[in-house]
Amino acid sequence: MLDKTESKADIATLMAEIGRRAKAAARPLAIASTDRKNAALNAMADAISARRKDILDANALDVDAALKSSMAASFVDRLKLDDSRIDGIVEGIRAIAALADPVGDVIAAWDRPNGLKIERVRTPLGVIGVIYESRPNVTADAGALCLKAGNAVILRGGSDSFHSSRAIHACLTEGLESAGLPADAIQMIPVSDRAAVGELLSGLNGTVDVIVPRGGKSLVARVQADARVPVFAHLEGLCHIYVDKSADAAMARRIVVNAKMRRTGICGAAETLLLDSAMDRMVAAAILADLAAAGCAVHGDNAVMALLPEATLASEDDWRTEYLDAIIAARFVDGIDGAIAHIAQWSSSHTEAVIAEDPAVVERFFTQVDSAILLHNASTQFADGGEFGMGAEIGIATGKMHARGPVGVEQLTSFKYQVHGTGQIRP
Repeated sequence: MLDKTESKADIATLMAEIGRRAKAAARPLAIASTDRKNAALNAMADAISARRKDILDANALDVDAALKSSMAASFVDRLKLDDSRIDGIVEGIRAIAALADPVGDVIAAWDRPNGLKIERVRTPLGVIGVIYESRPNVTADAGALCLKAGNAVILRGGSDSFHSSRAIHACLTEGLESAGLPADAIQMIPVSDRAAVGELLSGLNGTVDVIVPRGGKSLVARVQADARVPVFAHLEGLCHIYVDKSADAAMARRIVVNAKMRRTGICGAAETLLLDSAMDRMVAAAILADLAAAGCAVHGDNAVMALLPEATLASEDDWRTEYLDAIIAARFVDGIDGAIAHIAQWSSSHTEAVIAEDPAVVERFFTQVDSAILLHNASTQFADGGEFGMGAEIGIATGKMHARGPVGVEQLTSFKYQVHGTGQIRP
């Protein structure tokens, strides 16, 4: 690890070497057998489980530093590991190993009148750079997903999770080596200097093919502004949940509280609650009271404040705020039309949910709301690759090119065309 006295020139040299090694590792990885990749993944899971004490000890250092720096509780929650979360990491890696290998999958095939047989076949992207903040589990998720899709990866975790991420990364390296795959297939940048991020965003002399940022708005904004290679990202998770007058009252109450309060610091947490102005006011009052009882502060319009005296008056800023905390903005809207209009104006195109029994309302919501993930009668907290059966995700993409929604193994591939002929020439 370079110390703080190392110059930007030293960091540039280090990063160029990391890129060169990743590019070299990507070649054998792209043609590695499914069995070998799965063997590496299962060995990684075994190592993480066996070394959990080392990982928890390292995490304790990070959490202690975070508490001393007065880090927000929601960010400390993202950072903290325990036995249950380590079990989740292990299970996530094993789930990725159990997924079908996307590499070599024939996406489409067709015959031409001249006898040519054309196939569109999945291929690895190459080298992926992943930049993330507090969550040390991303180290394992990103490393495992990239490996399964045949890609080499360069990981740049946040300084607040430095010790935790390094301990997990050591287990990933052990898994690669035990399966006879190059250790350089999953590299972690060994310095916390931000100059290393700038070098990674530059593409490292053409060795990096894609950048995936996973973190707060400022991180993602910087990556999108400065990257010289394609980026899979979302800027923020400004997620909405609309409760229609046709909603089942008990269901709506359960879902709204879960969508906001299960984990407030994740990008799939609901940030704005939209209530149908035609719904039963007693049901609306119960939903708001449930949120308050769960410890959620409500910033609402006048109609909301009339039902929940402890609510505070919402300002326009509340409709554009990703709180990542126990706070929600709430207002009444004029049915599905009002909900769609509000979402169109304020959404970050991440995840939206509709709670309704009227199929016409659901159809309009699904047809007219243009976000990466839409849910009907389910919590926005399901906006997660693992919950989608992808094993895990490397992030949520809200753009419309290549990848959208949870970025799993299939989204970490490109494709090529394989054309089979019998001697055809073009006239």
